[in-house]
Amino acid sequence: ILIIGAGPIGLAAAAHLARRKVPWILFEAGHGPGTAVAQWAHVAMFSPWKYNLDDVGRALLEEAGWEPPEDEALPTGRDLLEGYLEPLAAHPALRQGIAYRHRVESVGRRGFDRLWSGASGERGQAPFDLILRGEDGHRRLAARAVIDASGTWATPNPLGMGGRPAPGEGEAADQIFYRIPEVEGWLQDRFADRQILVVGGGDSAFTSLEALARLQGQHSQTRILWAIRSSRPSFGGGSADKLPHRKALGTRISELVSRERVRLTTDFQVARVEQSPEGLRLQGPGGELTGIDAVIAATGFRPDLDLTRELRLDLDLSSESVAHLGPLIDPNFHSCGSVPPHGAAELRHPEEGFFSVGMKSYGRAPTFLLRTGYEQVRSVVAALAGDGADAAA
Repeated sequence: ILIIGAGPIGLAAAAHLARRKVPWILFEAGHGPGTAVAQWAHVAMFSPWKYNLDDVGRALLEEAGWEPPEDEALPTGRDLLEGYLEPLAAHPALRQGIAYRHRVESVGRRGFDRLWSGASGERGQAPFDLILRGEDGHRRLAARAVIDASGTWATPNPLGMGGRPAPGEGEAADQIFYRIPEVEGWLQDRFADRQILVVGGGDSAFTSLEALARLQGQHSQTRILWAIRSSRPSFGGGSADKLPHRKALGTRISELVSRERVRLTTDFQVARVEQSPEGLRLQGPGGELTGIDAVIAATGFRPDLDLTRELRLDLDLSSESVAHLGPLIDPNFHSCGSVPPHGAAELRHPEEGFFSVGMKSYGRAPTFLLRTGYEQVRSVVAALAGDGADAAA
C-alpha cells in the first residue's frame, strides 16, 4: 500500500498499517515530515493536544518512552512538528518505510487511461501505477492500493473573485501572501508601519488580523484593512462553537473592528489588481481599495486534481471533496464540530483501492479537523486490511 504525504494524516496511516503488519511505503516530497506544518509553525492551533494526536501513533511513541504533552494545552504548528510528527516519523516502526524528497507526480491504473475499461474486470484488476520524481530522476512503482494524504497546502485559492486569479494578480505576486505569514517574525519589515489588507472571512483571516493588531501595538502607523465578500462578518462559531479558543478569537476580532483598529469592507470581491507607485489598487464591482502595501489572501485551499486526472474519481460538484462527503461537510451548513463521523464507506471512489484522506478528501471545504483525519485513516486501513467490521465501527 502506498501513502502520499508525511503530514499528520499520512503518518497516522503508516502507523495504523504498521500496527496491522500490512506492507506499506510512504513518499514525501519534502525533506522531512510535516513539510506543510513547518510553514505555519508560528501559528497557534485552536484545538488542544488531545485532539491532535492519533491514538495508534501516540501508543507507538509511548511504548518507546515518549512523554505525551498535556491534553488540554494548545500547541503551535512548531509544537506539533517537533513534539509529535518528527518523533513519530523517526520511530523504528515507521522510519524505514518513509522516502523523503520523492514527489508523486501522477497516479493511474497500469495500462489504462481514464477512458479505457478493457475487458470485463480488467481495469479493476490492474495495479495502481505511480510516477515518482526523486533526486535520482523518475521511476514508476506499482501498488495494490493508494492512500492520498497529500493535503491541499500547495494549492491555495487565488485572490480573484469567482475562484479565478484576478487580472494583474500574477504580476503582483511578490506583494500577496497566500498563507498566514509570520508578521511578527522575519517578515516584520514587510508589514510594520504599512497598510495591509486581509482578504477572507475564516479562521486564517482572524489569525492574521490578530497578529497584525499585535504588530500595530508596537508600530502605531500599521494600518489594517479587512475585506470580505459577504454583507457582514461571522465572528467564529459563536456560542455553538465547540472550540472555545476559536470562539474567543472571533470575539477579539469583533472588538478590533468595533474599536476601528481594523477597517472592515463588506461585499467586496477582487476583480482586478493594479500596481502603482502608491501601492496596490484592488478593484471590485462596487468599489476599490488603494494604497495597499501587502495583501494576505486568506482565501482557502483546493485539491490538486492533476495528480489523479487519469483515475475515475467520484467528486462533489461544488467542494471537489469525495462525493459522499460533500453534503456532510458543506461549509454553508456545517462547522468543524458538526461534521458527522465518517470512514472508508464514505471515502470510497469508483477506483477500488484508492482513498483520499485528510484535507484532500474535503476538497475546498474548510471544516476539517485533525481528529477527523485520524478517524478516516483508522477506518480506511481497517478496510484495506480486510477488517470490514472495524472499518464500519
